[in-house]
Amino acid sequence: MEAVIPVAVTALCVFGLFKRVNIFDSFVEGAKEGIQTVAFIAPSMIALLTAVGTLRASGALDALAGLIRPFAERIGFPAELVPMALLRPVSGSGATALLTGIYENCGPDSFVGRCASVAAGSTETTFYAVTMYFGAAGVKKIRHTLFSALLADFTAIVFSVLTVNLLMRN
Repeated sequence: MEAVIPVAVTALCVFGLFKRVNIFDSFVEGAKEGIQTVAFIAPSMIALLTAVGTLRASGALDALAGLIRPFAERIGFPAELVPMALLRPVSGSGATALLTGIYENCGPDSFVGRCASVAAGSTETTFYAVTMYFGAAGVKKIRHTLFSALLADFTAIVFSVLTVNLLMRN
């Protein structure tokens, strides 16, 4: 498996030589474009990471989860899943930490653990993805993308609970 990258690079070099392309100049030009892309995306990424850090450190996430938790319990949604559902669109690493906590407290094969696993696998770090992809493409107006993506995340969370509930019934 560790030979995949060297084989791919060698194949590209051989193909470039076959097509009479100046491989080194092409590589340098691609590296320049990569640095320009990083410089273009960096301000958006710094703003996003600052916002995520502020949200987590301020306790706003815990306060919001506390408000939603009673309603979630009333409709049969696992209360332990609420903080992860709120954090997942914002921070993948934060949601993974919460997922690990759910595994430690409830067990990976518990109902909540399975719901959390399905939710983690079927949702996206929406704000990160929108920031990266739209920033790289130079798109300033995201229009309905954010709403649609957050709605997709919400749907994935709800259906993760419904699906696990359906599959775990004996």
